[in-house]
Amino acid sequence: MEKINIICIDDQQEVLDSVMRDLRPLTPLIRLEEASGVEDCLNLIEQIDDDGDLVGVIISDQVMPSASGTDLLAKVASDKRFAKTRKILLTGQATHADTINAINDGHIDNYIEKPWQPEKLLTVVKKLLTLYILDMGLDHTPYMSVLDQQTLYAKLR
Repeated sequence: MEKINIICIDDQQEVLDSVMRDLRPLTPLIRLEEASGVEDCLNLIEQIDDDGDLVGVIISDQVMPSASGTDLLAKVASDKRFAKTRKILLTGQATHADTINAINDGHIDNYIEKPWQPEKLLTVVKKLLTLYILDMGLDHTPYMSVLDQQTLYAKLR
């Protein structure tokens, strides 16, 4: 069975540490990966794909040194291998134009403003992970303990 990954991208290690801590309840079944920037993330995505594993959710900051989160999410959105990957922009510094570009070009599924509520982040990620698994046609039963039950039952009706 291929492993489903969630990738978190931020150039601030303390932010990555917080996101990883908030998503820890998913780790029995989902692999959490972190990247410190856009190039690091793109290399990680290639490695995951080369290993035959899946990228279920990407959580990206907007403002990073080499490129923006919107640029990253637009690249991912344009790659057919990751057409069903869910994307979250987690930022406190996005402009109105950045947000519009993230929606239009990056096809984000959710926008969460920093500072975030840990419960909200986990809830959003569970929902998007559930949608990803269902859209990919994967057997959801092994993942039941980390899925959003309300989303699951609504989609299976």
